[in-house]
Amino acid sequence: MTQVQVPRYHGWSLFGLLSLLVLLMAGLILLLNPDLVEATRSAIRATARTSFALFLAAFTASALAVLVPSPFTRSLVRERRFIGLAFAFSHLVHAILIYSYGQLNPEFWPGRTTVGNIPGSVGYLFILLMALTSFKTTARLIGPNAWKALHVSGMWVLAAVFTYSNFKRIPMSAWYVLPFGLMFSAIVIRLLGKIALKYKRSVRSTLLTE
Repeated sequence: MTQVQVPRYHGWSLFGLLSLLVLLMAGLILLLNPDLVEATRSAIRATARTSFALFLAAFTASALAVLVPSPFTRSLVRERRFIGLAFAFSHLVHAILIYSYGQLNPEFWPGRTTVGNIPGSVGYLFILLMALTSFKTTARLIGPNAWKALHVSGMWVLAAVFTYSNFKRIPMSAWYVLPFGLMFSAIVIRLLGKIALKYKRSVRSTLLTE
């Protein structure tokens, strides 16, 4: 009996699949809701969730590969660049929807403060810089040290933005405890992964010198 081969997506095909799913989701939300303003709000919330899920996958990939080594966690590390680019694409769609909502609802932008926009603006700046330097040519231009500094600091800045954004919304809805808890757990996992990796390296170094 022949075994059915399940197609495996990786590299740009994975990026394409994830991006297509984000677009389909947003498009369906806009098409199925007769109220365009409310539909746009729903699509903004939905793309915020897809961005959050993709970010968590990219943020915890290397730590999970150290803490829970398996084919799945190793594939997460291998595809981390394309998951990160899919996150950037999802957040681009999210930004376009926010702009569209501002056009549909003139009261939206005046109701926001400059201080309130700072975390999101900083987050988008890092997303742009990280996406632009996720290619071999641009990564080579800035050099490995600058690349590492940008991507490591960028991931932590985005983690802080997601943590703050969910924490400040908890008084509005108790449901925001869930994403806040997930982000907090992801930070703990990443830190534990770093500690475990340092320990493994020190053990390996000790064994080599004996």
